[in-house]
Amino acid sequence: MARAVGDLLADFDAQLEGEVHLPPSWNVAPTDPVPIVLERLIDDGPVRQLHVARWGLVPSWAKDPGIGPKMINARSETVLEKPAFRKAVKSRRCAVPADGYYEWKQGTGKDKQPYYVHPGKSGGLVFAGLYEWWKDPSKAEGDPGRWMLSTSILTADTPPPGAESTIFGKLTALHDRVPLPMDRATMASWLDPQIDDAAFLVDLVRARVLEVAADWHVDSVGTEVGNVRNNSPELIRPVAALF
Repeated sequence: MARAVGDLLADFDAQLEGEVHLPPSWNVAPTDPVPIVLERLIDDGPVRQLHVARWGLVPSWAKDPGIGPKMINARSETVLEKPAFRKAVKSRRCAVPADGYYEWKQGTGKDKQPYYVHPGKSGGLVFAGLYEWWKDPSKAEGDPGRWMLSTSILTADTPPPGAESTIFGKLTALHDRVPLPMDRATMASWLDPQIDDAAFLVDLVRARVLEVAADWHVDSVGTEVGNVRNNSPELIRPVAALF
């Protein structure tokens, strides 16, 4: 996610509630800060806002934020029932912008080849997400760090029925899950705080996956991306695959 805050605000027609600091990153890892777009009802009308959230959802009932790294993804097939997500999917839905994402293919032995999945057109990706606020009981009232905003990205099994000859054929060779992208029309419905039919919205996002991802590309990239200390534009430069 290397786009500037100003570009995100313009692209999503969003507002800032407070000051936001979001440095570019070409190697986002669990617990890292990521941008999210959400809508809140203010004066009886929806207001679209840009926030920065920790990647890895921490439910409000969690004793500590240590559960977050296990919650970077939410399976769309079970999100309506899982205790960590079922409340968020009804009223705390968000969009998670990204320029692309990495996936790994297992070779023989310990060999792994990383791939960069990204759209062919400019503008980046927008994933369906959830967010939660968690209150740190160790911090005093009024402490700006008392409330933690965290997020999770919805995923689905790949490929959807009949999609074997599409980009999902390549993705299936890498992993059996895919993050769920949205087009702008789907995102508008997903973010709408006045829509409370979560099951309908999850089905809507899943139904549009093939169309939204039609122009995705999959490029092999260097293994340096496997170390979170590496973070530069060179990480997404295509290279020859190892196998």
